[in-house]
Amino acid sequence: MGCTIGIDLGTTNYCMSISEGGNAIVIQTGEGPRVMPSVVAFTPAGDRLVGIVAKRQAITNPKETISSIKRLMGRKYDELTKGIFNVSYDIIPNENGDAVVRIGDGRTFTPQEISSMILQKMKYRAEEYLGEEVTDVVVTVPAHFNEVQRKATKAACTIAGLNVKRVLNEPTAAALAFTDAVERRKIAVFDFGGGTFDISVLQVVNGIFEVKATTGNTQLGGDDFDALLVEWIMNEFKREKGIDLSEDPVAPQRVREAAERAKCELSAALETSINLPFIASGDQGPVHLEMSISRGLFEGLIKELVESTRPLCQQVLKDAGLTHADLETVVLVGGSTRIPMVRALVEEAFQQEPVHSVNPDEVVAMGAAIAGSVVSGQRKDLVLLDVISLTLGVETLGGVMAPIITKNSPLPIKRSKMFTTAVDNQQIVGIHVLQGERELSEDNRSLARFELVGIRPSPRGVPRIEVTFSIDANGILFVNAKDAVTGKHQELKVNPSGGLSDDDIRELIQDARQYREKDRDRIKLIEMRNNADQLIYEASKLLKTSKDRLDRESIIELESALNELRTARDGSDIPSIESTQKDLAMVFHTTRNILKMVDPIDEEDDSGDMKTEDLKEGID
Repeated sequence: MGCTIGIDLGTTNYCMSISEGGNAIVIQTGEGPRVMPSVVAFTPAGDRLVGIVAKRQAITNPKETISSIKRLMGRKYDELTKGIFNVSYDIIPNENGDAVVRIGDGRTFTPQEISSMILQKMKYRAEEYLGEEVTDVVVTVPAHFNEVQRKATKAACTIAGLNVKRVLNEPTAAALAFTDAVERRKIAVFDFGGGTFDISVLQVVNGIFEVKATTGNTQLGGDDFDALLVEWIMNEFKREKGIDLSEDPVAPQRVREAAERAKCELSAALETSINLPFIASGDQGPVHLEMSISRGLFEGLIKELVESTRPLCQQVLKDAGLTHADLETVVLVGGSTRIPMVRALVEEAFQQEPVHSVNPDEVVAMGAAIAGSVVSGQRKDLVLLDVISLTLGVETLGGVMAPIITKNSPLPIKRSKMFTTAVDNQQIVGIHVLQGERELSEDNRSLARFELVGIRPSPRGVPRIEVTFSIDANGILFVNAKDAVTGKHQELKVNPSGGLSDDDIRELIQDARQYREKDRDRIKLIEMRNNADQLIYEASKLLKTSKDRLDRESIIELESALNELRTARDGSDIPSIESTQKDLAMVFHTTRNILKMVDPIDEEDDSGDMKTEDLKEGID
């Protein structure tokens, strides 16, 4: 039976983990860092890049480079008036009013499509690391994600060929990775990432992780700090030089990257500098951007946003029925918690020094892996009791929302409420399912609409319509409307996927499968070229340093094999690269043996060369 991996699909970065022997281990990406940028790019040559390679080319290809896609998941375009989007691509509404991205060549992609591309890369790297196929995952989402956003995330996993065993709230995942199952404690998890903010309070007793309350803001994160700093830098540059960098196609992306670096540096230093040569051209020639930014200036820019988290900290304690004195621990999660001002606010709000011993970028993925071991049955000593983060209800007369399941109710849950008709002899009742905390229906998120037909004609107020909401442990909502007199009923599985129909998802799955093979071939080609470059370097070095000790036939044979591999490496024929690499490896091996017989090589002093046994291992 295959393993279940844990996935943290973050706004800024992504991370994967696996549980082995009860311990969570972060899966290496194969490209160096354990945490990779959540960035997708489309090159002029038609290639699709994901991760660090996509982020590296963003400056020269800004309109085709997509980042922070998580902030658009399951959202309507008209909902985006609130929040700052520090991105270079266009965000537009599609025919359904959903927010989609448009890149420079005019193509549009839904957030689920872009997210699935990142997830495909994660799936490939996980399979490479584990040596087996990966299908089952536990994926994390912000605790304050609504039903549409959660299902959009699940749809992205489905498109990528992944089977979601559980959608887990990020603070809950962090608590799983941080807290030992045998401990008894009440903890708060302050999760401030690149695009979202959550605060959850949990009680842990004998392996039972029970979420008492949660709240947050899905449109607040480090991206907003970057955007404020970018705006300040560009305004200062315009004031000093009289040049508006926003009109340049490339300059804003250079400023964005510099602002992000400065933000990170100011977490450790009191001052940093930004130097961007040749950022623009003026009457006197090239113009450079050079300025210093102090921590005090940066904190002044972000103070209002940071302070907006304080009332949410107070609210979550109130919802949990606790005070700050009841908490044993406050855990910091997410990259934005590295900012000193954020840490100071947390300490003030909870009147205790927060714990920052865990890696804020990896702890969520590690907790998801532990949850994966629970849902797969590997661990039976843990029980996860999460809550619904937003109230669910239906629209009633006058456009008022009537709550049925209130926020912070434990999952799974089932609740019913009785309603009646608003018009005499009404035979059809419309059920409009809503989610949110506002009193008016129009201010909340619409999840679904359906009709209950066949009601016996009666005066208004007489019929008894029972509406039942039930939510399972995975957060899937089922709605049932029943006429208590006739017994007529209508049931609906509310499974919104952020504007994608089942047919859309099936079509995208087929597209993803085609791209998956193409992406695998592309990654294999890159790795083959890297191996070829290493062998070419070692063989060239041997030829240069030992030419006077080799006979002409050996020199010609080595030079010929070198040239053939160089030619193959510059192409895209993988079998040709493999074949010529093996040929050069055999010639290299033979030449080394000849040199050992002619003039033995001191292996200890020849540390720069590739060892024969390593080379053979690489080609077997």
